[in-house]
Amino acid sequence: MHDHENTILIEAVERYILGEMTPDERLNFENLRKADAEVDQMVVEHTLFLQKMNRFNEWQKFHKSLNDIHTNLAESGKINSVRLKGKAKVVYLFNRYKRVAGIAAAIAGITTLMVSAIISSVTPKASPSQIDYLSKELNSIKNKTIVQDREINSLKSRGAALQNNIEIPYTKGGTGFIIDAKGYLVTNNHVIEGANNVAVQNSDGKEFYATVVYSDATTDIAILKITDKDFKALPAVPYAFSRKQADLAETIYTMGFPRDEIVYGQGYLSSRTGYDGDTLSCQIDIPVNRGNSGSPVLNYNGEVIGIVNGRQKDAQGSAFALQSRNIFNALSKLKEKENADSTAKSLKLNTKSSLNGMNHLQQVKKVQDYIYMVKVN
Repeated sequence: MHDHENTILIEAVERYILGEMTPDERLNFENLRKADAEVDQMVVEHTLFLQKMNRFNEWQKFHKSLNDIHTNLAESGKINSVRLKGKAKVVYLFNRYKRVAGIAAAIAGITTLMVSAIISSVTPKASPSQIDYLSKELNSIKNKTIVQDREINSLKSRGAALQNNIEIPYTKGGTGFIIDAKGYLVTNNHVIEGANNVAVQNSDGKEFYATVVYSDATTDIAILKITDKDFKALPAVPYAFSRKQADLAETIYTMGFPRDEIVYGQGYLSSRTGYDGDTLSCQIDIPVNRGNSGSPVLNYNGEVIGIVNGRQKDAQGSAFALQSRNIFNALSKLKEKENADSTAKSLKLNTKSSLNGMNHLQQVKKVQDYIYMVKVN
């Protein structure tokens, strides 16, 4: 790639990240990202670069604030300090804060090493280059601006957002489904990872604010709780959750939100393990797309046997689902958390399906009311 072309591409990447493109430009650029892995990687790297620059800027502001506070305290006589000038002041400040800076640098280095070690230890057997997670980018990112982003990041609740009349531009999404009628859902950790705001939307298009009450990157499981005052508890969950492993070639189906409306898919269990023999997951032969992450996988007895979380790249029909026993484990860990409320501690997964014996169309009609689109900012 020539230097001139590279410069133009970098400028386009920056405009894309900052939300400065027109809708048509953004659509064309997103198509380019999908078609060209090098461009996609450039977007990821440039996003990280801008984030680091912002953090560096905040660190500089912090240092200036320290200096101003020290100067004010010295001038008011609250601390004994010699007021230095010129180069002497620079040397003085360096000597005074070099230990703080050294500690900060050491912590940053240790943190980086720890994060790298943790990521290496918990990464599933599947190679990231071989598994395509199925969260999706939402169209509302087209309306995103830097001013909105700064305002939204400062919001602590939906109430604050409404008070300031700010429409949250959700940028990423997937699917989740109800595990308890009081408003608890399960989805994939990669769908909500790094979220500032989370909302869920039912099949009727009604949107509710939610919070993440549990997440685990190792198993790729997250549990959400709908906290919106407009949410009303649902009738009892109709499907059951199976601890057993599904049978090979068993007919299964899934429902999720790869589009703005719920989409049904049907297939069968093609392997009792996931990619490269991963025992946490299984392989399913069902057409899935971006947005299907977090979708339930059910058998014809009305039992949840897994959660869609990815597909193998360059392998038609090779999708993967986390086995449903991971949901039981996640719920047990949620109950063990010190800050878990009484409602969470009393949660129980349904083990008896009311769908058993219904024809398939009736099952689908019952289940779709418990499937939600998950939106993340």
